[in-house]
Amino acid sequence: MHQIPLPVQLRPEADFAAFVAGPNAEAVAAVTAWATGSGDSFLYLFGTVGSGKTHLLQAACRQVVQSDRSAIYVPLEQGELAPSVLDNLELWELITLDDIQAVAGDTTWEQGLFDLYNRLRESGRCLLVSSHTPVSELPLTLPDLRSRLGWGPGYQLLLLPEGDCGYLLKESAKRRGLELDTDAVDYIMRRCPREPSYLMGLLEEIDRESLRRKCHPTRWLIRQILGAHKS
Repeated sequence: MHQIPLPVQLRPEADFAAFVAGPNAEAVAAVTAWATGSGDSFLYLFGTVGSGKTHLLQAACRQVVQSDRSAIYVPLEQGELAPSVLDNLELWELITLDDIQAVAGDTTWEQGLFDLYNRLRESGRCLLVSSHTPVSELPLTLPDLRSRLGWGPGYQLLLLPEGDCGYLLKESAKRRGLELDTDAVDYIMRRCPREPSYLMGLLEEIDRESLRRKCHPTRWLIRQILGAHKS
């Protein structure tokens, strides 16, 4: 993998196999095609926190790298980044920019993004961008950047319904080697937010505590973990 000039590591669980598409099958198919080089060169994903944008961007990078091509993941919400991070990104074959809304309204960032789009089109590179909002609702000061963001199709990521969240939790546990039975899954779903990001964080805690206590992830253990969240 090309070294990423940022303090960022791809999440171990961030791959397409671990992503439950639910109502987002069309968006997942578009991102998968983008990663294999058979889709649109420019894509735009938007959705609320917990809808899976970061997972898909990182999964795309992972697939690109596994096919011996170069990719880079840039989280724009990291406050210490400067617009110069956009310089020379065209050296990578596929580029992902996460949370572009974090820099919208900053004229230096916007000019840098505008120039990047032009360089990527000239060099035949591919760009995948995510945001909390559709392009039309970004508070941009540079009209030409809005047109660039619309060069490719945009897809909204919807939150998973409860049934899909339960399936995600159970399958993700299985991938970790955890025996999370139906009773435990139902217990979690009755008491926790139906958000993939929250559920994956909770699952990581359950995994860690199960290993520390050398026990199965029982309902009692899960109750202890959730109780600690409230204290």
